[in-house]
Amino acid sequence: MLKRKKEGLEAGSQLLRTAKAGQQGFLEELMDGYSKLLIDDPVRPFREENLQQIENSVDYGILAALDGTWVSYNANYNENISRPSLASGVHTTIMPSPGTNSGTIPGKFSFDCEEYIEKLTFSIVPGGVRNRGGASELFCGAVKYEQSIKSVNTVEGQDALKYTPIHEENGMYLWLSDMYNHAATKESIERDRGIHAFSEEDYKNYGYDGKYRDEPLLRISPDGQEKEYILQSQLQPGQPYYEIIPAQELKPGAGLDGPYFIPDYSISRSGVIPHGSTITLLGDIAPKNQSYLINGSPEFPYGEKAWQPDHLSISRTMGSAGVTPDHIIDLDQPAPDWVHEILTDENDPGSNKIYTQRILADDLYPYSVRPDMRLRDTLRGQEVKNYVHVKMSSKMKTGAQGGILNVPFVNRFVPTVEVDMYMWIETVVENGKEILQLQYEQIVFFEFDFGNDGGTTSWPHIQTNTLRKLEDIPEDQRKIIEEQFFDKKPDMAVTGNTADPAAGCPYHKG
Repeated sequence: MLKRKKEGLEAGSQLLRTAKAGQQGFLEELMDGYSKLLIDDPVRPFREENLQQIENSVDYGILAALDGTWVSYNANYNENISRPSLASGVHTTIMPSPGTNSGTIPGKFSFDCEEYIEKLTFSIVPGGVRNRGGASELFCGAVKYEQSIKSVNTVEGQDALKYTPIHEENGMYLWLSDMYNHAATKESIERDRGIHAFSEEDYKNYGYDGKYRDEPLLRISPDGQEKEYILQSQLQPGQPYYEIIPAQELKPGAGLDGPYFIPDYSISRSGVIPHGSTITLLGDIAPKNQSYLINGSPEFPYGEKAWQPDHLSISRTMGSAGVTPDHIIDLDQPAPDWVHEILTDENDPGSNKIYTQRILADDLYPYSVRPDMRLRDTLRGQEVKNYVHVKMSSKMKTGAQGGILNVPFVNRFVPTVEVDMYMWIETVVENGKEILQLQYEQIVFFEFDFGNDGGTTSWPHIQTNTLRKLEDIPEDQRKIIEEQFFDKKPDMAVTGNTADPAAGCPYHKG
């Protein structure tokens, strides 16, 4: 969890009111003063009379930069890609092949790769969200999101493009703003105690005739002697005791000495996907050289170094696609010749290549293999001043865990086991003006069907996109976005717009 150095309770709300996207130095101001919360950092006491001030001053962290409506921004600066980009987003979808059932017919899968446009709206929830945990109180800044996605394809024999709605999603992000210690008080004890003031049982068994016993009773008589009990506060230094009767009540100040809860994440995301899944991701801002605001542009690999299984639509469990340590596929070069050949037992022993051939043979290669190369290629022609890198996952290697809950159909036929998300919030300089840009990559892992050896196959489903605010995209792109997402109905004959039902991909998210 990150903490911000504040000057009084109102600092967080003042920042949200004064730091506006589009102004010079927006990310610098937004990210100034953050550091990691540690166990020996001071903890502020919570007081009921300050509740409204605390809620009004809740911090939204980097989520404050997301406030507003983002839309697809299409710019591909890779001169090696001759095929013009139809849209900024790229997704790959792997689904069970028709006729298959869970655990049967190894290697049979349906693969689709499409470009898409989207509208992604974030809305700040005013006031802090209070999570009460007794001695620990956590306040969060909440940001709602709503997402609409349409695939973009050419229409055979026509110049028009086909825009097909394929996904709607909503949910909420939380920024963990402040931790407080809420110790017991005389008033809270009397209000919440829920026990009798005098206990006949305590008097009968231990000889205690006081009210609200808030200390342990200790038996000071040895075994075999008549039992004699005293309060813990009455115990003399070095005096032995032989039995402990736990306290039944709190003392004023209880909880003051901890333990204190320190979350090992700063951001959570809860999402509702209409195909029948809900997700919870946990994560944080990824620093570089101990800085949470990183100067320069995000770095993506080129050439053979881009063959990184963690970001490929070909997982390690899907075979090697002919790759060996001595023969790495260079995704910045044309696909290998075998990708377009008829494969046989002779030129593809073990069926390693045919398993993934269709992915490398796709018209959107190399993005069909590694979709985040589109993010890289968008950045190639840009001047990026700085950025914030957010990493989130439903399955962490250690510590707090998120999760995925699916309806029975999804759970049976396409069980979803993990969601990983990477987000870059960038300051781009164009014509002397600073523009905010949002890029993301999300990888969803499905598990279905067995391999030839009975092993389970992991199937990556990847989405990447570049987004800007509506006023920061070119006029021709803005017209399409307005027609498709803002109820400005276009001429059907001109755009080829369709009302096809949502279909295809069960997980699109930015």
